[in-house]
Amino acid sequence: MSEYRIGYGEDLHRLVEGRDCILAGIKIPSEKGLLGHSDGDVVLHAVSDALLGALALGDIGELFPPTDPSIKGIDSKIILQKAHSLIKENGYRIVNLDVCVTCEKPKILPHREEMKQSLSSLLNLEMNRISLKGKTNEGVDAIGKGEAIRTTCVVLLQKD
Repeated sequence: MSEYRIGYGEDLHRLVEGRDCILAGIKIPSEKGLLGHSDGDVVLHAVSDALLGALALGDIGELFPPTDPSIKGIDSKIILQKAHSLIKENGYRIVNLDVCVTCEKPKILPHREEMKQSLSSLLNLEMNRISLKGKTNEGVDAIGKGEAIRTTCVVLLQKD
């Protein structure tokens, strides 16, 4: 009988002028970008935390502390690669991902397939195992006012 584990990840970053908007490892055209100690990629952060959470391996803040000046501006692909390698080291593989990006701008739909392709490549996972949705917050709170982007992710892992 196979063993399965479910993980949940969530991340939120403020949108500011003068930064790139990087989502799922893709630079998205936008007037504002994501503020963070890293490149601020909320998609890769949420996926990384979901992977780590599924096996109770902590979170990305423990692996890559925001207080560490040596990793300032780190590419979030490195964070995801570390989380994914820990999953494989523990004998698990990803069954599927369900990712939801909530923001007013930029619109996700025009970039969704490229974002899914990036996740597929980074995780060596078939495209039909990745769901990526864009939602708005209907003008409510900081996200709805265009001041932030939040991403949530659920992942299912299976023991090899």
